[in-house]
Amino acid sequence: MLLAIDIGNSNLTAGLIHGEAVVASRRAATRLSATADELEMLIDDLLRLDGGSLSDVTGISLASVVPDVARSMEAMAERRGLQLLTATAAIMPMPVRADRPAEVGVDRLINALGVAKLYGTPAIVVDFGTATKFDCVARDGGFVGGAIAPGLRLGMEALAARTAKLPRVDLAEPKKAIGGDTVAALQSGIMLGYRAMTLGMIDRIRLELARTQKADASSIQVVLTGGLSQTEWARSLPGVDAVDPELTLKGLAILWAMASGAPDVGAETGWVGSAAGSIHVISEANE
Repeated sequence: MLLAIDIGNSNLTAGLIHGEAVVASRRAATRLSATADELEMLIDDLLRLDGGSLSDVTGISLASVVPDVARSMEAMAERRGLQLLTATAAIMPMPVRADRPAEVGVDRLINALGVAKLYGTPAIVVDFGTATKFDCVARDGGFVGGAIAPGLRLGMEALAARTAKLPRVDLAEPKKAIGGDTVAALQSGIMLGYRAMTLGMIDRIRLELARTQKADASSIQVVLTGGLSQTEWARSLPGVDAVDPELTLKGLAILWAMASGAPDVGAETGWVGSAAGSIHVISEANE
């Protein structure tokens, strides 16, 4: 099986891929100082929660925004003799129309690839993670930029940490904006305020993308992903076409298949084989 791993600033998400399906996925906190040994134990333990193990894995498709953890992952793959594909802007099988492509978070590019293949274009991906990212995909599948805002939990934690009397509150959406006490007022400002920001950004980005892509705004796909996309708050947002918490894992699987030269991946966009040869066989020791 293929192991897709997304290393974010807050969480490491691992998913076992069989064919085109994510058969199991688990999440753990990202440890910035994790060694190769610690990562090997962590990932094996996560896979065993669903009856799998690292011994089932034949290759790893990796996206990471944490360089130190990525290096530990590469060392672990080398020791186990696993094929490893590390996603970068340079090997993405699509146009990356950014001023400095190498500086774009690779998770954003993987999400763009995944949404283009699975949901169609033009599209907007809203990724609710440590940061909330609004990423745009052109009609031809190219990444054309987006916007980044502090994540919902990050904003709440910052407010509690930087004030003397404001407590941490549950992420529950209140029924009214005027809160009668401090907790209700915080929930109103955090939850309803974040909802308004999210919807306002989607509306503005949708209009800009429709104009540049010469498309009807109603035809633009809006897909939510990330840890908080599974909450009732996110699922209740109007104008959303799909909620796919595993979009990044699926995008990594698509990248792996395209890098392997799979003939039926991305055929409609002409991307077939454009990433071929990107998979690096680190070691044959265990084969």
